Amino acid sequence: MSNVLSMYRRLMRLSRTWEAVEPVNTKTERNYIADETQRLFRVNRSAGEKTALEHVREAEARLAMATHYRNPYPRPVNLPPKSYSNKEGKKAGKAIDKLNKASKPIYIKSIDDKVQ
Repeated sequence: MSNVLSMYRRLMRLSRTWEAVEPVNTKTERNYIADETQRLFRVNRSAGEKTALEHVREAEARLAMATHYRNPYPRPVNLPPKSYSNKEGKKAGKAIDKLNKASKPIYIKSIDDKVQ
């Protein structure tokens, strides 16, 4: 579990040192990073070891993408053909649900949990 605490510290440190592309947005983006980090770590504090490792992998992916693209917000995801998003309101069968779940990148999993 030391890697979980290490990731938390890295993200909180990033929230204090983050510089936005547009200087006017720096404070907003710093607050977003800190709030999102605290929210997700609180929600997942009772997760098992295997689940915790998946969450750490997701955090690492989101951190890498945020620093690379200089954008702390989640990146959009393209769904595979013949699948539906949850927001379209269409009934999805088991095959489509399985396809959607298999194609979901690691860095977006907690975002979908927040929406539902």
